[in-house]
Amino acid sequence: MARRKLKAAFLVGAIAMLAAAAQAEDRFGIGRPATPAEIAGWNIDIGRDGSNLPPGSGSVERGRAVFAEQCTACHGNSGQGGVGDRLVGGQGTLASPKPIRTVGSYWPYAPTLFDYIRRAMPQNAPQSLSNEDVYAVSAYILSLNGIVPANAVLDAKSLAAVKMPNRDGFVSDPRPDVHNR
Repeated sequence: MARRKLKAAFLVGAIAMLAAAAQAEDRFGIGRPATPAEIAGWNIDIGRDGSNLPPGSGSVERGRAVFAEQCTACHGNSGQGGVGDRLVGGQGTLASPKPIRTVGSYWPYAPTLFDYIRRAMPQNAPQSLSNEDVYAVSAYILSLNGIVPANAVLDAKSLAAVKMPNRDGFVSDPRPDVHNR
């Protein structure tokens, strides 16, 4: 009988704590809903098909300059790696005992390169590059890998149209709740 009373007291206490937490939002002004502008500021993901790529464009030439200024300290002068990952080469090595995973050998979709650079690079100042500079650095890295020509200018349409060498190297997720595009 004492055990039953203890369980009941615990249940009542838990309900009271939940009610107090719900009232704390009003009392202390914490937990307000995010505004549409705040959500938009974080809703910057780019689909593998290029959906949500922003306006702008960038050339390989401009990308070379931005890369030299912002990226070489970690990735080396030509993307060969250093403190940061190697970005160039590795084509044909994925099935070998020592695969080299780079943008040119491993990444399946070019728009995800733009997404990653925009979100995470440079490492000491993520999201600090303009859209034009992100397009330019993307163009430069793709050019270093021989995927786009040295005179390429990329924008949302042309970047989404780039077919990466390893696009068919991944398998679709067969789970019924996963929507592969």
